[in-house]
Amino acid sequence: MRLRDIALALLVAVIWGFNFVAIRMGLAGLPPMLLVAVRFALSAFPAILFVPRPVVAPRYLLLYGLFMGVGQAGLLYGGIKLGMPAGLASIVAQSQAFFTLLLASIFLHERIFLHNIVGACVAFAGLALVAVRFDASVPAIGLLMILGAAFSWGCGNIVTRKLGKVDPIGLSVWSSLIPPIPMFLLSVLVEGVDAPGRVLQSLGASTIVATAYTAYLATILCYALWAKLIGEYGAGRVAPFSMLVPFFGVTGTALVFGEPITPLTLVAGALIMSGLTIHVFGARLLRRQSPSSNPAR
Repeated sequence: MRLRDIALALLVAVIWGFNFVAIRMGLAGLPPMLLVAVRFALSAFPAILFVPRPVVAPRYLLLYGLFMGVGQAGLLYGGIKLGMPAGLASIVAQSQAFFTLLLASIFLHERIFLHNIVGACVAFAGLALVAVRFDASVPAIGLLMILGAAFSWGCGNIVTRKLGKVDPIGLSVWSSLIPPIPMFLLSVLVEGVDAPGRVLQSLGASTIVATAYTAYLATILCYALWAKLIGEYGAGRVAPFSMLVPFFGVTGTALVFGEPITPLTLVAGALIMSGLTIHVFGARLLRRQSPSSNPAR
């Protein structure tokens, strides 16, 4: 990869990592369901006026919007609002890779290999440490909601696999039309009929900036850069950069909000990311170690 493109891939990882800072900042001014509704409304407009609609069946567009907007974002924001540390949430959310693996084996009949199982066991050992809550800083309901968000993310990944080759920018922008209405209705039902008016009256600059960050930088800009890089170099060379997202998420929330990086966070994070590394690179490492891959001497 050219140095400029490596820098772009790192920029995407930084923006996605600091997206957890923006989410927590936005939640200081807006309740979670209303914040999700506003985020996706901004992601859809005005971009929808300039981005062509992806050539996909409407039902898949609907499902993707529900899984990634209502499910993934709604549960993620709700979990952080209920006390899940945003930095730790950025690590736990990576369990989406294993939910994707499980769902793909069930619905797409994709094979599960030994390195996938080993990686999942290592990662879920890290999740077990989080669940035990040695430092009592992780609320059980918050952890369950982040895991639910990761599961919904995995469902969204299955939808994209069913779609095949599709413009990721168009999919992101047009699917953003789906979450605002159900999330606004849920906000009214759960957060109160007067929640939108009451909160908007005291809306601060930090909330506006944070919401714009999640909508325009973390969603539209990063999807565009990511799609460009994958189109030029392939998913195999680009996807590993996403594993840096939790590092920037934990670092960003520690710097901005002073979230403690406890021994539990370090150990659990190391296990989860190690499991993810085995899951992603295990087959490649096994091929390198295979005797048949070594030339005869």
